[in-house]
Amino acid sequence: MDRKEFIKAKRIVIKLGTNVLRGDEGNVSLPRIYTFIEDIANLVKSGKEVIVITSGAVSMGKKRLNLPDTKGTALKQACAAIGQSKLMSIYENGFDTYGLTAAQILLTEDDFSVREKYLSLRTTFNKLLELEVIPVINQNDTVSTLEIAPRFAADDMQVCFSDNDKLSALVASELDADLLIILSDIDGLYDSNPKTNPNAQLIKCVSEVNEEIMSLGTGASDGGRGGMETKLQAAHMVTRFGGKVLIANGKEPYVIKRIFEGEDLGTMFLPSSENLSDKKRWIGYATNIIGKIIVNEGAKNALIKEEKSLLPIGVVDIKNNFHKGDVISVLDENNHEFARGIVNYDSESCKKLVGKHSDDILKILGHKNYDAVITRDNITIL
Repeated sequence: MDRKEFIKAKRIVIKLGTNVLRGDEGNVSLPRIYTFIEDIANLVKSGKEVIVITSGAVSMGKKRLNLPDTKGTALKQACAAIGQSKLMSIYENGFDTYGLTAAQILLTEDDFSVREKYLSLRTTFNKLLELEVIPVINQNDTVSTLEIAPRFAADDMQVCFSDNDKLSALVASELDADLLIILSDIDGLYDSNPKTNPNAQLIKCVSEVNEEIMSLGTGASDGGRGGMETKLQAAHMVTRFGGKVLIANGKEPYVIKRIFEGEDLGTMFLPSSENLSDKKRWIGYATNIIGKIIVNEGAKNALIKEEKSLLPIGVVDIKNNFHKGDVISVLDENNHEFARGIVNYDSESCKKLVGKHSDDILKILGHKNYDAVITRDNITIL
């Protein structure tokens, strides 16, 4: 796919990282953020729909209080509360200059993980875009400890997002965005770490986010929570539903304008042909996971290769408590998660059905709603 075709997009999600929004001394770089606002305003006026995912609230609060660090959950939450209002005022005043309206949306994991909230949120987003309003989205760090201190969550809980890279992917997925642009302080994806290898080469185009590509991810940069690893996870998710992703350096002057002028910036991630349905996306990526089911190799092959339902005879173990209708994790006997699905029975019932034949469910439980522990239409292979 050439660059001209790649940048064709009606609905665009743009993620602005903490290190992109601030200058060398740690203060918000107003010239840079107003450049972003100008470029985004021009996109909207050209007929495109733009959603902004912004970091920076905790960092701005920390700077306003002249703190050396933000150790401790309570202090991070206080900084987020102070910084968020200051951050949003910049966007509101900036877009107002161009005659545009910005809407603040603060999100927690439950806004995605609870299906009813997820669908309601999508309706709200679509109405805002219909009204030509620019949604400006951030994590609600003031009330959500899972996002800023994952260690406080249940030991086995997997949260649907813990940084704005994953949040941007969830929003792009929920809204069927054509293009997700992640602006960071790095030029794109390299074939090795450019901070330690001066000969590292920028990868211009990625056709598939496979294990080899994922292995190139590194940890969080200074001041942020993500890193290349979370950006690649975001790219993997978005390309699976048919969206495009671009990772580029947000410190390049007028980077957004130059991207849509066709300049060869960053790393392009091409859409796959898989095109996961909205429900499959929600099952696979938008829910918090506590419950786990361990299956044998035969069941794993049946799920992946034959797209079958998960029958109780293939189950070898149950971990943690869950209810009927929860989204749970499916692991092989090496403890590798390879799928997620909506379970038809609660954890206590599943424990009684481990290794049993479907014909015995009624006799064992005294009731039988399904032959399968998870039906194939409710399974997403990861």
